[in-house]
Amino acid sequence: MPEAALLIDLDAIAANYARLRAEAGGCRVAAVVKADAYGLGAERVAARLWAAGCADFFVARLAEGLALRRHLPKARIVVLEGPVPCEVADFVAAALVPTLNTPGQVELWGDAGRRLERPLPAALHLDTGMCRLGISATEAAGLDADRLRAIDVALVMSHLACAEETANPMNPLQAARFSEMSRRLPAAPRSLANSSGIFLGTAYHFDLLRPGAALYGINPTPGRPNPMQPVVRIRAPVLQVHRLDAPGTVGYGAAHATSSGSRIATVGVGYADGYMRAAGTGGVAVIAGREVPIVGRISMDLMTLDVTALGEHEVETGTPVDLLAGPGGIDRVAEVAGTIGYELLTRLGQRLRRVYLEATGA
Repeated sequence: MPEAALLIDLDAIAANYARLRAEAGGCRVAAVVKADAYGLGAERVAARLWAAGCADFFVARLAEGLALRRHLPKARIVVLEGPVPCEVADFVAAALVPTLNTPGQVELWGDAGRRLERPLPAALHLDTGMCRLGISATEAAGLDADRLRAIDVALVMSHLACAEETANPMNPLQAARFSEMSRRLPAAPRSLANSSGIFLGTAYHFDLLRPGAALYGINPTPGRPNPMQPVVRIRAPVLQVHRLDAPGTVGYGAAHATSSGSRIATVGVGYADGYMRAAGTGGVAVIAGREVPIVGRISMDLMTLDVTALGEHEVETGTPVDLLAGPGGIDRVAEVAGTIGYELLTRLGQRLRRVYLEATGA
């Protein structure tokens, strides 16, 4: 019997990238592939995006940048967490662009360039209100001009805190702060918009857009129809079907009551596969294009479905079941679990076998 698999549509990722480029109005569009491309496999995802015309990639950590460089020798790879002294040589050797988040990192990188007798490229990250990483307005005003001249400032960037909320006053406030702060720095391309920020309009676009979640099918416009194509689904076979001849219960805690004549299908996907335990009650699976409810508690390796509404010959041992499919896809499941698509997506793929789909062959 086939094992459960995470199906990843690489062509849909490329189509989503093309959709974002159309929205960009001429701006460069990068791809955020941190956390192993949000759990989908950075090697395969980034290669498909490179083939689709993406030349700029963002990762979180040095190790991610070094791994990606082996597969993309010509791409610009920006590492969002800034360098520490013991990492400088690795950044330089792999031609990775660090993001400088503190005056100390500006000093460190400038000193490295002086030792090598050439300015080294870097991104400057300005904190405009996220209060997470980045150089504050006070720190930016105090940056030493000589040290900045020792750096090849390839990008000036910041990050939106509330881009999913189109009417949130934080959005225009951050855009204004970013414009003001970046004007005082060396002339360089500027970047502010993440996936949702792209859809706030051209005032947030500047020179480079940095989508991540939207590439992978997560809705960047909550409350409105998703402009992105779905990218992932889980496919797993039915392991067993129970027909209950008397009222009973299902799963741990006897949490779900069943009536006589109910049919319960067991599927080999659980929270150890990244399908969150909290996504049980209220969640659905898809069999032959029809939704069926998930019932009982999701356990480590298994979940149970009420398939009473389907014909007996429609659901048997080995019948394929799709999860994360149907309207809303991963966002719908995340809502049931009380979380966001980002968290759910990055949990997948640790145990599930990845299967990549594209027009050139599966």
